[in-house]
Amino acid sequence: MPQCESGWAIVKVKAAGICSSDISRVFTKGTYHFPTIPGHEFSGIVESVADAENSKWIGKHVGVFPLIPCRKCRPCADRHYEMCEHYDYVGSRRDGAFAEYVAVPVWNLIEIPTEIPFEVTAMLEPFSVALHAIKFGQVSAQDKVAIIGTGMIGIAAGLWAKMRKAGQVSVIGRSEQKRTMIEKFGLEYKVQDGTVENEYDFVLEAVGTPSSIETAINATRRGGRLVLMGNPSGDIMLNQNVYWKILRKQLIITGTWNSSYDGTNPSDWTDVVEALADKKIDGKSLITHRFSQNKLMEGLELMKKHLEPYCKVMTIWNE
Repeated sequence: MPQCESGWAIVKVKAAGICSSDISRVFTKGTYHFPTIPGHEFSGIVESVADAENSKWIGKHVGVFPLIPCRKCRPCADRHYEMCEHYDYVGSRRDGAFAEYVAVPVWNLIEIPTEIPFEVTAMLEPFSVALHAIKFGQVSAQDKVAIIGTGMIGIAAGLWAKMRKAGQVSVIGRSEQKRTMIEKFGLEYKVQDGTVENEYDFVLEAVGTPSSIETAINATRRGGRLVLMGNPSGDIMLNQNVYWKILRKQLIITGTWNSSYDGTNPSDWTDVVEALADKKIDGKSLITHRFSQNKLMEGLELMKKHLEPYCKVMTIWNE
């Protein structure tokens, strides 16, 4: 059982999604220090709180914003907590939710209607990251939209674009492996073969490799908008001809990071909760694999080795 300091709560974990970043943390790069329990996409029930004034949270169904801001830097003063210069983070910089219990600040708790399943609530974080990117891209009605990347966040971004009445939403992947899955969500699927060029008003890059960024630049029309979201696989190098396209097409390029959250105030997270509660987004359909807590390693291995096509791999805790 983790310690619970003043202003914090203990959450009994009920569901925790596996993020692609967890794969590198577990198998290659490691966490910021060792030992650390990973897991930052999760939901649960508030088990206890440190302070009597927060006792109303006990027993609540909650999702958790995993970034813990310093509240001292300029972005925090502007309430852009996702850009905090000295943040802490549940599941990478401190113990996370691949565990039966996790400690989090009360401010990071977001109450969820009990009718939303825990496994859906556990996807608040990736849904919010996807929505944040679509907002940055200013996607609007009739836009032609391309998403480079077939992960859960890329698919979710496609669904958000559809909700904003985009005229066409294409997901671009490296092979035919995920075509059936993605078309099931009502999204067009294209294979990244170098032929997609100058088509789209808005492109979201959600992979983070030099080749995917080159595809994104090629796919964006003249004067179009490109948002870079994918965590970089390493150094990103662009050849001269690709760089020229940025200049000559006068592309508007924006980086995006994480998602907006401000406690109970309106944010990406409150927008996602509202959409899930109103059934505007069917979160459950994105879960392709479920593992009990003692089969966590099987879920990690499935994603590491790409044993099967997957969208969201979910682990269930404290059944």
